[in-house]
Amino acid sequence: MTLAPDRRKPTDSLNRPWKFVLAAALCALSVAAPSEARAQFAVCNQTLNVLNIAIGRFRYDAFATAGWWTVGPNQCANVIQEQLDVRFVYVFAQDVFGNVVLSGSVPMCLAPNRFDIVGEADCLVRGYLEARFHEVDTLKSERWTLFIYPPS
Repeated sequence: MTLAPDRRKPTDSLNRPWKFVLAAALCALSVAAPSEARAQFAVCNQTLNVLNIAIGRFRYDAFATAGWWTVGPNQCANVIQEQLDVRFVYVFAQDVFGNVVLSGSVPMCLAPNRFDIVGEADCLVRGYLEARFHEVDTLKSERWTLFIYPPS
């Protein structure tokens, strides 16, 4: 049996609003549901200054450094997105005026602007700056968060 174009089945008008509500609810759940792409290494700035963060780690077959992540006061930055596959991560932080806030004893290369440098030796000869990075022992964890506090 065919219906005239101006006539619908009585159930059509009932189904359409529910279909819309169901679709909207599913969209809202997919946006609100936690994502699997969580930070695997995050740096949180607990100081009152804006910090610039550089990191170093062993990648593939050499040490590599990358930067800069700008992190506001009481904010965090996800500096390594993938699951940690190294035990040690190296971190260097300075404020926006160039004052060192976090350093350590491990020499690695960095640059004034955004950088991704492979190798930690001969920084100056290769046209980079050298800085002393702080070694973070992640204890082979899959995720780690480093909190940087103001100097005491």
